[in-house]
Amino acid sequence: MKKQLLFFLITILSFNCHAQISFEKGYYIDNNNQKTRCLIKNNDWKSNPTEFKYKISENSESKKKTIASIKEFGIDNISKYVRSSVNLDRSSEDINKLSYDRNPIFKEEKLFLKVLVEGKANLYVFEDGALRRYFFNKGNSAIEQLVFKSYRTSNNKIGKNNRFKNQLWNSLKCPNLKINKFENLDYQKNELIDIFVEYNECNGEKYINYEEKQKKDLFNLSIRPGLNSSSLSIQNSASSLRDTDFDNELGFRFGVEAEFIMPFNKNKWAFIIEPTYQYFKSEKEKTNQKVKADYKSIEIPVGIRYYFFLNENSKIFINSSFIFDLSSNSIIDFSSGTDLEIKTRNNLALGIGYKNNDKYSLELRYQTSREILSNYIFWHSDYHTVSVIFGYSIF
Repeated sequence: MKKQLLFFLITILSFNCHAQISFEKGYYIDNNNQKTRCLIKNNDWKSNPTEFKYKISENSESKKKTIASIKEFGIDNISKYVRSSVNLDRSSEDINKLSYDRNPIFKEEKLFLKVLVEGKANLYVFEDGALRRYFFNKGNSAIEQLVFKSYRTSNNKIGKNNRFKNQLWNSLKCPNLKINKFENLDYQKNELIDIFVEYNECNGEKYINYEEKQKKDLFNLSIRPGLNSSSLSIQNSASSLRDTDFDNELGFRFGVEAEFIMPFNKNKWAFIIEPTYQYFKSEKEKTNQKVKADYKSIEIPVGIRYYFFLNENSKIFINSSFIFDLSSNSIIDFSSGTDLEIKTRNNLALGIGYKNNDKYSLELRYQTSREILSNYIFWHSDYHTVSVIFGYSIF
């Protein structure tokens, strides 16, 4: 069972994940200002792209366009990218790589900038790995970087160049925007979006907040009851007289899962944590005595999940977790001789499941062997569990 499940999970992981990413309605504008409606492969780029794949129709062949020939492209109601030659500062924010120069080191680059807010005043973002820079302009003026830079001072402390606050204070004039609003502003996406939205609203201008269009449910809380099929064997390396193989037992488990969706790659990745109550009870008759196992614990699986979208309402997922196990009042009871206190170690879990309408789910989960007699030198154990888990998302 273990080998089959592992093989199945590895096979699924080997598929090209991008095959699950669909072509969606959009457009591009070329260097001749010709606008073409098409279907664009939506990779939900974490780093700004330099190219994209598209189709003229659903059944046509996929082709590629690059930044050299495209001035602008967008996916309807989702995102928009504009090409611009801008001065970009790539100074690192890594504390170990900070320079003593407080000024940005600009270099002109041709980039696809992602539009965050479009109106009388426009806000853009450029991301490349750990690098994130914001840009802005008003009307048809040149796009410029909003300057923020960390640096080392002469006494080896960390200073901040917050020139972006002055840039915005000088550019976004509006009676409702007081100077303290800019003084307290952080170089963060949500705060910058808010101030650009407020400026456009203050001036009675129509605007588009692309991030608002993309707001998604990035947190799910689910109740997850299920059935465990568990087996346990214990062995003593000094004497085999009390070695015991307990029968496979069915037991109830109940968990509450918090799922945090990562806001990139079309929400395919998630971080999960699921405190779960589980128990195992079994009794074995031996020639010389009776042995009982009474094992109760709170498991805390912490892991990652990946979704494969089948359609708008259905998706398959796989997950891998590290399980912290907290046993309580659990023993191996021998009718004669000294009982054994159950103290556990951690183990791993692999799961595959199906989710419907972001509401109902069903998962098959396999756990690797868990040691439950960790306090003993000569005693060893082998505890395995396969679970069928039903899920219901509260929100």
